Amino acid sequence: MPTQTYLPGPTANAVRTPAGQTLPVPAGWVLLPPGDAALTRRVKAAGDHWLVQEKVGRRVFSRGVWAPRETIERIENDLAAERATAAHARRREADTRRRAARQVEYVEDFQAAVLAFLAFHERHAELARGLAAAVAAHATPVGSGTVARTQRIPIERRAEAAVIAWMRHQTTGYDAMKIARVKGQRREVRRMLAQRSKELLAAYRRGEPASPACPLARALASPQSRSA
Repeated sequence: MPTQTYLPGPTANAVRTPAGQTLPVPAGWVLLPPGDAALTRRVKAAGDHWLVQEKVGRRVFSRGVWAPRETIERIENDLAAERATAAHARRREADTRRRAARQVEYVEDFQAAVLAFLAFHERHAELARGLAAAVAAHATPVGSGTVARTQRIPIERRAEAAVIAWMRHQTTGYDAMKIARVKGQRREVRRMLAQRSKELLAAYRRGEPASPACPLARALASPQSRSA
């Protein structure tokens, strides 16, 4: 059955259509909050349901699924019984090991992509490795919401964007800036800072001597930035 998608309503027991019409939730239905992916999938597959989503900025967030109370309770009981078995515990353990192995592999691949993007002169190889490690540590954790976790762009572009983002926060005064609430102003500031970061990276690619006052070298020497 196709999923009907709605917006949160003006009251707890109502939703809004994309066209703005308010609809009451059917009698006997309850809202299943997001969080249990397996339960949500089974409820949606079981029959009538309404999916509630809300766009915040550029992101769309699930606010839950409305469905008959008896459907949700039945599936919750079935899942609880399955999850209590030894076989389920073994599958969960195997899944956890696989996810951990994939994460280790991705961190290694991402760090290598960052190093390739940096392409520092050999005299700055140690600095490049330190920067790649710092960027990967910040950008790759599962659930971090950084550009490194998206699959929409190639890993090479993810690596470049992650480096520029890390440098914006660690080598510039961006976080303390008072930026006017004017449309496009923050984007312009970020563009300007990104250009400065690219110019700094270019100097390391050319093999120019590193200054003790270099913001990149200072940032990498800071314990806070390494653990950010």
